[in-house]
Amino acid sequence: MEPIQAEEVPFVIPVIEKPEPLGFFGLIAVVFNGIMSAWEWCFGFTSLLIFLSVLAAIPLFQFLTLGYLLEASARIARTGRIRDGFIGVRIAARAGGFIVGTWLMLLPLRLVSSFWLSAQIIEADGSIARGWDIGLTVLTVLMMIHIALAWAAGGKLRHFLFPFANPILVALKIARGGFWAKSRDAVWEFAASLRLPYYFWLGVRGFIGGLLWIGWPVTLLAFGRKVPVLGFLGALLLMMVMLYVPFLQLRFAVENRFMAFFELGAVRQLFRRAPIALAFAFFITLLFAIPLYLLKIEMIPREAAWLPSLVFILFMFPARILTGWAYGRGMRRETPRNFVFRWTSRFFMLLVTFIYVVIVYFSQFAAWEGIFSLYEQHAFMLPVPFLAM
Repeated sequence: MEPIQAEEVPFVIPVIEKPEPLGFFGLIAVVFNGIMSAWEWCFGFTSLLIFLSVLAAIPLFQFLTLGYLLEASARIARTGRIRDGFIGVRIAARAGGFIVGTWLMLLPLRLVSSFWLSAQIIEADGSIARGWDIGLTVLTVLMMIHIALAWAAGGKLRHFLFPFANPILVALKIARGGFWAKSRDAVWEFAASLRLPYYFWLGVRGFIGGLLWIGWPVTLLAFGRKVPVLGFLGALLLMMVMLYVPFLQLRFAVENRFMAFFELGAVRQLFRRAPIALAFAFFITLLFAIPLYLLKIEMIPREAAWLPSLVFILFMFPARILTGWAYGRGMRRETPRNFVFRWTSRFFMLLVTFIYVVIVYFSQFAAWEGIFSLYEQHAFMLPVPFLAM
């Protein structure tokens, strides 16, 4: 019996089609889209920082800011990508466009209103005042219609600045059908994408966990003004605690388990695998926290509370990003580093912690809230100058 011969299949070299050249106008379009995308990202990041600072200045909403910072560093630790820490930048760009566009459209109303008020002061119920009153009423109606159409058209900044196309865009959307259902679903999806309950609960637990570690040595440090021995003991304990708190807090955020706050052995294992990275992140965290104590010297008006909060966010956000990156390096490595790097990093962190604790102790004598300011460890807790704002 003859063996069955396999059918020979001729070898075919795959042909890879070269993409057609973009041409001059295609290249211009690519460059323009890239510039617009970069502008949207920068605008969204700026809006995000402002939103976080405003939330940080409002009691209870402060936990949303802390939760966001914890989640940002946790995502970087999980993935190892820095860009994953900038959560919701595009969403913030859209929300910022809504707010900025609406605010710009209200400026003419404020201008006309000031003219009407001036006319009323000069000649109450005079002909000029009545003319400005009528003009203000007409302009208010037209501006409200324009703002509503700009929102319905998409709410981007161009929809506010170039109003003539908005009625056509909205009419086309209504003609296609399902306009109101799509608008309702879009608003709901936007609200759900913010994940406010998640960030709030993460921030609350992160704050409680950090306070459980920092609270008791800080209390001893505060009693040191009357009993120096307790103050000295509190300073030593605070130095030991602070070596672990930022990484325990991040471990909690990465695993979303409150008991992760007490897994000291896991943090030590991470340190052995990435001692230089973790020591550098720790140094930057404390270094960026020190200048912020200058903003705690005097209480500021509540309506301007978001301004110092913005400075706190600008300093603490990079520190959280860097801590997440360093933590991620420890997660992905399997073998400990050389003992020379480990012990050098340990001594460096001890020196940095000692300098920081000395500064923190003397800061209570210049801070507005005195001894209570010792509990406001913005490097690990809420990124605000005053908890009772």
